[in-house]
Amino acid sequence: MDRELMNLFVGKTIRVDRGGPESRKGKLLAVFEDYFVLLTENDGVVYYKTNHVRSVTESSKDDMKLELKIPEKLDFKTAENFHKLLEGIRFQWVKINRGGSESLEGVLSDANKHFASLIVKEEVVRFSMKHIRNISYGLMVERTKKDDSGKSDNDSDKNQNDDNGDQGDKE
Repeated sequence: MDRELMNLFVGKTIRVDRGGPESRKGKLLAVFEDYFVLLTENDGVVYYKTNHVRSVTESSKDDMKLELKIPEKLDFKTAENFHKLLEGIRFQWVKINRGGSESLEGVLSDANKHFASLIVKEEVVRFSMKHIRNISYGLMVERTKKDDSGKSDNDSDKNQNDDNGDQGDKE
């Protein structure tokens, strides 16, 4: 996606890509040399590399709403390009890519022009920079309301973690 085009959407709610594991709806916060910053409901602040984005959708009826309480001074990391952004979030817990087999979570230990290194359990995984579509580092914003079950997101995450832990013990 072109930087000039993306700048037209700053401050608006958009959908990145039409579908698939990388598609997300969120408020476009900023656009930089080769990436942009999207605030999403479920993933918090996500940094998308522009060369991997196939489409951007804006609602003509303004019906894409986010259920988020966005602070006036939301403090998120920025840098002139994606490589420098990764240098700025070293030693943070990150998630690379949103879904599918290429999604990975761990501590970002190093980044250069060719790859990013993640510490995942007892392994060091080197991820080719050209295959990183997006990254997030844990910055979340409070939701404005609870889901229909009355449980907060933390309760459901806790239950999922408990389930995952039980499965790991059985192997």
